[in-house]
Amino acid sequence: MLRILIIDDDEGMRRLLRARLEDAYHIFDTGDPEQAIALSLLYKPDAILLDLMMPNFSGFEVCQTLSALSFTQHIPIFIISGEAATTCKAFCQNLGSAGYLEKPVDFDQLRADLASVLRDKRPERRTEVRIRLNVSLKLRWKDKYGASFELLTTTENVSASGFLCSCTAPLEKDTTVDVFLCREGEHYAGTARAVRAEWRGTPNPRYGFRFVSKPAEWVLQ
Repeated sequence: MLRILIIDDDEGMRRLLRARLEDAYHIFDTGDPEQAIALSLLYKPDAILLDLMMPNFSGFEVCQTLSALSFTQHIPIFIISGEAATTCKAFCQNLGSAGYLEKPVDFDQLRADLASVLRDKRPERRTEVRIRLNVSLKLRWKDKYGASFELLTTTENVSASGFLCSCTAPLEKDTTVDVFLCREGEHYAGTARAVRAEWRGTPNPRYGFRFVSKPAEWVLQ
């Protein structure tokens, strides 16, 4: 069962969210923002529901912190706040939030948003340690109609068997690309598959790639 962390200093709100969601998700919660960061690192929830107005450590700071940490930056964060969306929604999106709902909560909308974001979630997303590293790459592929594409990009983070980067050209899930390292010339690094797409906080979609075939120590070539 997918896990959701609720972060809200209002105990009544936490109980309400738990009661409305625990039939579909494993719920754990806290009213302490600092403890919330520790819980996120320890349990790696599949999604986070976050209040903005909390004492000592605001929801803005929690959102920014979790979006900046490589171990938690791919966890979708949904803001649930009494603040009007016209006031804070755009700012929260820039901090990395995946959605914004005003109180009182529309639970049908919340369930739909969670289902949409988590539908294609795979365990492989955080099975490896990723590090922030900018590596210049060239990607080449053909779409389902046989049209050829070539794109220069830079990774945002890398792991032993994959990487995350933005792409100005749209890719379908499971598209296979040839990967070339652009450092002191062009060096073939292997073949990778697009396993997920993200649109949070960026003008262009970011794609997570996992190598299908690659030489050892691909980043160090």
